Amino acid sequence: MEHVETILEPCTGEAMPLASPGANLHLMRGSLLARNVIWNLIGNGAPILVAVFCIPLLIRGLGTDRFGVLTLVWALIGYASLFDLGLGRALTQLVAKKLGAGDEREIPALAWTSLLLMLLLGLVGAAAVVLASPWLVHRVLHIPGALQAETLRSFYLLGLSIPVVINTAGLRGLLEAYQRFGLINALRIPMGVFTFAGPLLVLPFSKSLFPVVAVLVVGRLIVWAAHLLLCLRIMPALRQRITWQLSAIGPLLRFGGWMTVSNVVSPLMVTMDRFLIGALLSVAAVAYYVTPFELVTKLLLIPGALVAVLFPAFSTSFVQDRNQTALLYGRTIKFVLLALFPVVLLIVVFAQDGLKLWLGADFAQNSGRVLQWLAVGVFLNCLGQVPFALVQGVGRPDLTAKLHLIELPTYLLALWWLISARGIEGAAIAWTGRVAVDALVLLGLSRWLLPKSAQIIRRTVDGSSEVTSKVLFEFSRKHAGLVRYRENANRFGCTKNSNIDQ
Repeated sequence: MEHVETILEPCTGEAMPLASPGANLHLMRGSLLARNVIWNLIGNGAPILVAVFCIPLLIRGLGTDRFGVLTLVWALIGYASLFDLGLGRALTQLVAKKLGAGDEREIPALAWTSLLLMLLLGLVGAAAVVLASPWLVHRVLHIPGALQAETLRSFYLLGLSIPVVINTAGLRGLLEAYQRFGLINALRIPMGVFTFAGPLLVLPFSKSLFPVVAVLVVGRLIVWAAHLLLCLRIMPALRQRITWQLSAIGPLLRFGGWMTVSNVVSPLMVTMDRFLIGALLSVAAVAYYVTPFELVTKLLLIPGALVAVLFPAFSTSFVQDRNQTALLYGRTIKFVLLALFPVVLLIVVFAQDGLKLWLGADFAQNSGRVLQWLAVGVFLNCLGQVPFALVQGVGRPDLTAKLHLIELPTYLLALWWLISARGIEGAAIAWTGRVAVDALVLLGLSRWLLPKSAQIIRRTVDGSSEVTSKVLFEFSRKHAGLVRYRENANRFGCTKNSNIDQ
């Protein structure tokens, strides 16, 4: 009798066949993963640079009120992914797992089932936006009377595009499972640029919002068609027939449902601090808090580019070779630690001077300590992104969702108390404390799901601590010398404009 070796499936605890040796090993090559991370950094960074150039032109061309509505359109497109109930991420994980197990025959049925489900959810989302648009325009958003008609038409058009946006997320999830981030970013970069440049092309002919939104919707349709063609080229089996597999619906909805919990609760914890600051302190305090927050959280682009690649890689390697999963996990932790520690150290040390140079003495006085606390929190959050991707990548999004549900009330109480006691610095302390607990729990969960990671993490920390200790020693020695140098200069009556201080 033939013996089939099995491993435990982390979501259900059921035994499943162990992958055949060598199945899709190319998807876990270090060179491929590193190249994909670089692609993600470029894909996420390029639209930001274009936005810096285009936004002032759009404000002048459309006017403040119309530009304000356009920002709502951008936000609605960004949050349309909530209507997919996490199915895009679920499709990535399940397809990557099947690639790791060498079970590619079931992928076409799984893919079509997910895409059809996302189409249905997109139609529900479109109906919700269309029905809610009159209420939003006339009652909620305080749109000026002269702009209400064109804003309403624009929202209707945008609502009809939601099925396309959601289905594109599913197609992108398929490409992510196959580690085709080069192709993904070849589409993401022009689409990101077009999001800001497209409205500029309309301005010579019209300043109405409707043609501006129409151009954006046409761009989304073109990107959807391009994603579909790429998926058909990479997975020729998808061309054979459109199939609906009832047995795939349960795993998709279970995984996607837990993902949706995290996708809703996590942004809520990120944004609640500014609302509580506004309610308990003042609008000016919000500005003093949000400005350093938005500045330092840009560091999250680095782990964001990493975990997008690691999520399917963890899913593939976990059923193929868990030693490879643990090795990949440890190397990523080490990279994040060594790449971001010096940057965060500089931010913490020079927070006051940097803010004073950039925004003036008033901001430096009010936001300096906030920036220091938030920099530490962002560093811990960057480290926590790696075990977060591991826990979800191996099929346990329920653990991260339950963690967020437990954190939410505790964090809100701590946030309210600390803001009342210590102002915006208290908000920064509360946020940093939450992400610190989050990172520690996620590290513990990753050790439980992947016991072999504990030894690798220990070696990683030991090796990294030697480097970081040297950096700290040299930096503190030079910084202390600089402080004494300035103190002596001031003691001897040197002014701020002296050559010594320069």
